[in-house]
Amino acid sequence: MMMEADMTCPQCGCEHVYPDGSLWNCPECGYEWNPQDAAPATEGTAEIRDANGNVLADGDSVTVIKDLKIKGASSVIKGGTKVRGIRLVDATDGHNIACKISGVGAINLKSEFVKKA
Repeated sequence: MMMEADMTCPQCGCEHVYPDGSLWNCPECGYEWNPQDAAPATEGTAEIRDANGNVLADGDSVTVIKDLKIKGASSVIKGGTKVRGIRLVDATDGHNIACKISGVGAINLKSEFVKKA
């Protein structure tokens, strides 16, 4: 079993977790987990980084670094467009950021084309 000092919430990354019987609890997001069940799942988790190498997290704001053409549409997302409240997703096609852009709508972006704002 992991030491208490090494424990962080697998859901939100909070370091202020506490044990409650055989389960661990997170006071920030309310997530409960069993460390024996969660250990293999968190080992393979990769961090998503922006074009400059900064680690991205859900809710971050990012800026698009170059003009991006939208497949199937004649519009373009201009470089310098600020996107607020991103969600990180696991995608096999490389589009690992889900977001909403005003004037465009819901869209997925690749982290290599954004920088943390």
